[in-house]
Amino acid sequence: MNNNSSREKRTNLQAIILAITCLAPALQTGCAGAGKADNKETAMSAKPAGEIIRRKDAFFGLHFDLHPGKNDTSLGADTAEENVAALLDRVKPDYVQYDCKGHAGYTGYPTKIGWPSPGIVKDALAVWRKVTKERGVGLFIHYSGVWDAVAMEHHPEWARVDENGKPDGGISSTFGPYVDKLLIPQLIEVTDSYALDGVWVDGECWAAKLDYCPAALEQWRSETGYQEAPKKRDDPRWLEWKMFHRRQFEKYLAHWVDALHAHNPKLQITSNWMGTTIAPVPVKANLDYLSGDYSPMVSADRARVDARYMASVGMPWDLMAWGFNWNGDLGQAMKTAPHLQQEAAVVLMQGGGFQIYYQPTRSGYVAQEIIDVTGKVADFCRARQSFSHKSGTVPQVALLMSTETQWDRSDNVFSPGGCHDELEGALHALLELHYSVDILAEHQLQPRLAEFPLVVIPDSYKLADDFRAALLQYVANGGSLMLLGERCARLFDSALGVQLEGEPQHVAAEVATPRGVVSMNAKWQKVTPKNVLTTVMRHPTRDSRKDGEVAATVAAHGKGRIAAVYGPISLAYFRCHHPGLREMIGGLAEQLFPNPMLKVNAPATVDASLRRAADGRLTVHLLNLTEAQRSDRFLHTDFIPKVGPIGIELRMPKKPASVTWEPRGVKPAWSWKDGVLSATIPELEIHGALVVDER
Repeated sequence: MNNNSSREKRTNLQAIILAITCLAPALQTGCAGAGKADNKETAMSAKPAGEIIRRKDAFFGLHFDLHPGKNDTSLGADTAEENVAALLDRVKPDYVQYDCKGHAGYTGYPTKIGWPSPGIVKDALAVWRKVTKERGVGLFIHYSGVWDAVAMEHHPEWARVDENGKPDGGISSTFGPYVDKLLIPQLIEVTDSYALDGVWVDGECWAAKLDYCPAALEQWRSETGYQEAPKKRDDPRWLEWKMFHRRQFEKYLAHWVDALHAHNPKLQITSNWMGTTIAPVPVKANLDYLSGDYSPMVSADRARVDARYMASVGMPWDLMAWGFNWNGDLGQAMKTAPHLQQEAAVVLMQGGGFQIYYQPTRSGYVAQEIIDVTGKVADFCRARQSFSHKSGTVPQVALLMSTETQWDRSDNVFSPGGCHDELEGALHALLELHYSVDILAEHQLQPRLAEFPLVVIPDSYKLADDFRAALLQYVANGGSLMLLGERCARLFDSALGVQLEGEPQHVAAEVATPRGVVSMNAKWQKVTPKNVLTTVMRHPTRDSRKDGEVAATVAAHGKGRIAAVYGPISLAYFRCHHPGLREMIGGLAEQLFPNPMLKVNAPATVDASLRRAADGRLTVHLLNLTEAQRSDRFLHTDFIPKVGPIGIELRMPKKPASVTWEPRGVKPAWSWKDGVLSATIPELEIHGALVVDER
């Protein structure tokens, strides 16, 4: 650090601020007046004032970070108790996550251990602690872990080293002393000084990189006996090298989490995205909850994937929406309340908690627009809390997110880097067909196979032998398996009832779907049918009268059936969303799973989810994704057209005691006959649920 006089003055000021605001007064507890909801759906009270909800039970939260830097000049200058109180009194969040240290590595509070931003004018974190404590709101911090640029600048020996021997300018080594020299002591300092309830550590699994530092290479040699480490995908033992780093990250994470818990057992901790779609491993570290901030740009679609995976992990979880979009050179622009309500509903219908990320001004002021919009979103969520939070799935369709394939395909430590395109394509098609879908990795699905009437694999090309054997046994016992692509189909060739002819070839293909021929030029596997039903053909031109080749088949296997598509239909659907391809997948699904528990008659823009509320009531969640943001030229929506009427058929053996449409609490038209409940929802705005009391 520079030792000029102005810097010394700032440092002295920071020390004074720390002493006065953090260590002197005991924080008082009080009650807040209730803010009046302006939404038609009245927000339910989250908790008694003054009582802090543990994160495992929390439902709605707010996140603010600034990523302080060396060029800041006014941090905290406009942070005022009145402004913070106005936000909390209107929104009534269960918790707030506030700025502490970002990827640049500078802190927004006057740390004595690391590098405080030179721009600290007032200790904003102390203000937030005071006001949240008075209102019984939990206070967590945003803290960047593995990613810390200023620490790497001052201690390049702490850095991850690339394959050419160059220290990384921002990413620390999980093999090095950074975690013990800075991360653990600094987190202890800040959590103690401000009596924090927990930490949300960012820049972790998704930021970690392959590391060639001396400590990493020494450990590699010690564990494997290999003297050289591979440097590129074509080198021998490349996958083993990646798995070595994945195991190391888990060790690093468990180390610092255990150290913080040992110091303060009440501290609630997570590492952003660990145990989720980015790092889909069984959670070994003693994390208290799972969390992740999904894409600000294709928000609903990313949340559709992440929520369906996290709901099956078996831990408390939440997802964070960005409250704003990047408008390129135009800067940031805030999302509207309907926009965020639509995103929230994606998460709520899978049983998760929801939080929204905003940035205050660099000086710490929270704009009134943030208060107004967030208040409306909070009202929307609270109105649905009783029948959505902590709900559990009613198994229908299991969609595999193959870790075996992801580990091989991604050359990052954890970040998937495009590995989910086929997964998203398959998910979109199934949701647009109104199936209730859960996403599971192999370690989650294998012990639960018998629960799901239909299992779908979106062209995963690498599966462990024991998992393939379990799938075949599942089918032999009466299950149904759908293989959406030639790469996964080849893994089950002996059970498909066809002869594979040579290797896949890139060909011109017009697929004969229920909507007519659809162009799908790609690699196709030529097959000769044997004892199998050919369900779909492809042709080299749009003249579907001639030159047909088999595109999809359905074969019996024991008591069950296997459908296979011999071209990359999941990826094709992800890229074009042609309704013909969706209906082709739907035709195969109907043959395999003709009598799902739930059938919905609605436009393709409506997602359905079959769940049991925490109190055991059966719920059919419906989400209207009309006008959902998917283009960088249409970043904002303020009007979501209603859809309806929507017909619902729900197979259930007994006539229900009552059926209501929530959160409105209205009684829809319904009847029950021969084990089927039929109901009609006149219109769907954004989200609602048919709640069925089976007593």
